[in-house]
Amino acid sequence: MGIKVKSLIICLLVYVFALAISILICSNIVLNQWVTVLIAHIIATVIVYIASLLFKNSSFYDPFWSIAPIPIVIYISFWPDSENLDYEKIFLFFIPVLYWGIRLTYNWARRWEGLYDEDFRYEDLKELKFASFIDFFGIHLYPTLQVNLSLLPLYYGLSVSTNTSSYWLYLASFYTIMAVTLELISDNQLWKFKKNKDNKNKFIKTGLWSYSRHPNYLGEILFWWGIFFMTLAVDTSYWYLFICPLSMNLMFALITCKMMDDRSLVKRDGYKDYMDKTNQLLIFPKKRL
Repeated sequence: MGIKVKSLIICLLVYVFALAISILICSNIVLNQWVTVLIAHIIATVIVYIASLLFKNSSFYDPFWSIAPIPIVIYISFWPDSENLDYEKIFLFFIPVLYWGIRLTYNWARRWEGLYDEDFRYEDLKELKFASFIDFFGIHLYPTLQVNLSLLPLYYGLSVSTNTSSYWLYLASFYTIMAVTLELISDNQLWKFKKNKDNKNKFIKTGLWSYSRHPNYLGEILFWWGIFFMTLAVDTSYWYLFICPLSMNLMFALITCKMMDDRSLVKRDGYKDYMDKTNQLLIFPKKRL
């Protein structure tokens, strides 16, 4: 059994343990359903964080981003506060989330080399002062809270609202699926590019990447807006929840993309010219200087 396979099995066992413990603890908590979800989400995060410390690799947390939302959506779908099970609505919400979760987790699994392979962003952050504080709050807890906030519209659309499906929900569900497909195409183009040994230390500027420096992140952002749009399609009174996908949008645009660009500017020749001519996220024709 190779190192990568062993690493994936260890990661899976930790995640199953984290899920089991969070369910065990929260099963006896009588609170608002979403508060209970938040507590369970944080408990599971702490367990994954402890595993990250034990194995000295914060990339242990990476798949938590895409795995944790799946049991959350299952819970609020089949045990809703409204006690109203609408299988058509559940299907239209759940399929895009499941598609996103499986696709993103698979993309991480095929790239991750094992317990010795840690994301460069985590390594850079750990070089700063208060490394332990940043490791827990910045690398583990903050993403959990961000995902939890961005999932909040699902709670209102699936668990609270008793409104039924409509043409608009079908349209919003399809939009969300297309957002994930944009991620899929972008990541596959990047994967094929990196698999070519001739492209070592180079950056991709073909396909969707010729129009956007981060088309995969654009797909991710559009996915989170899709969750909001699906809830809005169910009940327009939840319009104020736009703050949830907006916060995710800002995180990617102001933090994640900047970190990726800053690294490429240092590591890859010609990236400055590419950066000047190519949009950060939106897929538009190249900018003319």
